[in-house]
Amino acid sequence: MKVFFHTLGCKVNRYETEKMLEQLGSIGFVLTEDAKSAELIVVNSCTVTAESDRKTRQLTRRYKRQNQNAVILLTGCMPQAFPTDAESLPADIILGNGSERDIVSAVETYFKSHNRIISISPHQKGEIFEAGTLENFSERTRAYMKIEDGCDRGCTYCIIPKARGRVRSRSLADIKKEAENLAQNGFSEIVLVGINLSSYGKDLDLTLADAVETVAEVSGIERVRLGSLEPDLTDDKLLKRLKGIKEFCPQFHLSLQSGCEATLKRMNRLYTAEEYYCLTKKIKNIWKNGSITTDIMVGFIGESDEEFNESLEFAKKVGFLKAHIFPYSIREGTFAANMDVKQRVAEDVKSNRAAKMSKECDKASSELLSSLKGEARSVLFERFDGEFSHGYSEDYIPVFVRESVPSGVIKRVEILETVRDGVLAEIVD
Repeated sequence: MKVFFHTLGCKVNRYETEKMLEQLGSIGFVLTEDAKSAELIVVNSCTVTAESDRKTRQLTRRYKRQNQNAVILLTGCMPQAFPTDAESLPADIILGNGSERDIVSAVETYFKSHNRIISISPHQKGEIFEAGTLENFSERTRAYMKIEDGCDRGCTYCIIPKARGRVRSRSLADIKKEAENLAQNGFSEIVLVGINLSSYGKDLDLTLADAVETVAEVSGIERVRLGSLEPDLTDDKLLKRLKGIKEFCPQFHLSLQSGCEATLKRMNRLYTAEEYYCLTKKIKNIWKNGSITTDIMVGFIGESDEEFNESLEFAKKVGFLKAHIFPYSIREGTFAANMDVKQRVAEDVKSNRAAKMSKECDKASSELLSSLKGEARSVLFERFDGEFSHGYSEDYIPVFVRESVPSGVIKRVEILETVRDGVLAEIVD
């Protein structure tokens, strides 16, 4: 039997899709890229923004229209956070975001009875990270590894604590075993991810550095990269330990959200813009080729033109390698949803601000890439398109070379010039 997956959202969702695929493979399902030929269609949803929910609704209805004979399974954060909304969609099976644990029994039960299944268990205090390891990963060069789930932060705009529960961390023994599995299957780079990755280990008396060291010690793993980090939890002690790990890739995705002090306070972000800026300078002092990527929200409740411009100027000052820009959207069930409606920013204003922020961040990124001419990097190559081999450096620079390099191979290159989507380089080793 064939299964088709459509995964929305973050790297954690992508990892959980891999776990569900592996579980379904144990009962005979094989992956297909053609939804119309699948007996089972899985929509792994995201709910971080209203747009994410809109896409989930759209996809669920579309796949039901396209393949009326397929069983539609809706899972992930959207049904976990908004179960009533999920139940209104034409899905045969609806599960929360513990699906990698429940999916086999739910699918087997449905195929026998053909009775609709809705199974969404609310997150509880005291939950632990589910044990078990992934054997393989469908991407060809790097693998994601989920090591943490849940968030305790309380940002006023965010629904994720409701969707994911409280912080819980994976054991070092499980982390090591999965890293060994992935190394045996040819992966040389692992990206550690979590819902609030910076909080890894707070429930186990460990830190994120312990997880990085555990993966780096596995034979065959040459690079360890991190997912999104919280600026106020990225302290000197963590940076010092990461600096001592030669396999660590110095790309720091530090979620900014806003460069305006007043906006950060309304968001309940636990750092100031100045503290954020000092952290970026510290990273660049420790790692010559350290890079900073980020997320920036525009149009949060109460954001005036002056506050937006403050955030814009701050983003220009930092000079991000890459910035994900998105407009704020109201999430029912969050503190911000109850803020003064008169302070809400009009949709056209949010769109204009997003476009302006994107333009300036893209400009800063281009200037940063242009400054790298003549510098050397190590690149993990991912694919050859017939003319260029594509890959990423340790600091996440997109690199192209005019020769064929096998997928998964790491080569030393010298940067020649900036091109549209990265830099052009030549192999020197």
